[in-house]
Amino acid sequence: MTARSTMLIVDRAVKNSVARCTQGSGKHMGKLDNKVAIVTGGSRGIGAASALALADEGADVAISYSSSADQAKAVVADLEAKGVRAAAFQADQSDTAQAAGLIHSVVQQFGKLDILVNNAGVTVGGPIDSKLADESAFDRQLAINYTSVVAAVRAAFPLLPDGGRIISISSGVGTRVGFPGMTDYAGTKSALEGYSRGAARDLAHRGITVNVIQSGFVDTEMNPADGPAAPMFLSTTAMGRYGRPEEIAAGVVFLAGPQASYVTGAVLRIDGGYGA
Repeated sequence: MTARSTMLIVDRAVKNSVARCTQGSGKHMGKLDNKVAIVTGGSRGIGAASALALADEGADVAISYSSSADQAKAVVADLEAKGVRAAAFQADQSDTAQAAGLIHSVVQQFGKLDILVNNAGVTVGGPIDSKLADESAFDRQLAINYTSVVAAVRAAFPLLPDGGRIISISSGVGTRVGFPGMTDYAGTKSALEGYSRGAARDLAHRGITVNVIQSGFVDTEMNPADGPAAPMFLSTTAMGRYGRPEEIAAGVVFLAGPQASYVTGAVLRIDGGYGA
């Protein structure tokens, strides 16, 4: 047998071995292989798109949901179809104890946690001088958008490995309030961004990065592109269209991946030019 024949046989054997491994696992090799991620509010919209995008890169993914159990079950099925481990956990993100408990539940089931995506959020509008203001709704918004994110980060950082990732979904309203009635919502997002910058400083010595994505107007159940407020929203953007959940998810994957290892304390705008 010639040297060339031997090389061809070895090359073919290696390729066949790789193919068998790929087929057996049901997943391709991705930049997030062997990572475990949790996406809060992952049963729909940006959260579901982010969970699926992380799975496309090989990550095992846990999602949380508040009440949409059927949607969460469907997302888990889609995740498992990609060949990764997946699970859904019910948690009320307005309750700091449940927000922190979610982190521990994920680690208990998956064995570890590498990536925390704080996506769950609500929007409560209304001018501060309105006599119709719902104070309890504003308090719940603050709890979900900020206080419980803090609780989740505090629960997660001792469990994250060096080089772990914390990514929070914010809004362009955090730095530019383009119209009236968004005072309290803007305050929660500004607080989230300030906290993330501080956490980036505190955790940098371990290589844990903490970043924020400022999302623009995205076509979701909460804010559909054909909704009554859409014309007003679109007039404030440079591109004049709603974003897609997958466009925000692409930013999540970037910040979760190895290419973003030197990015921390940053606010990544994916907003169609709302902040321009």
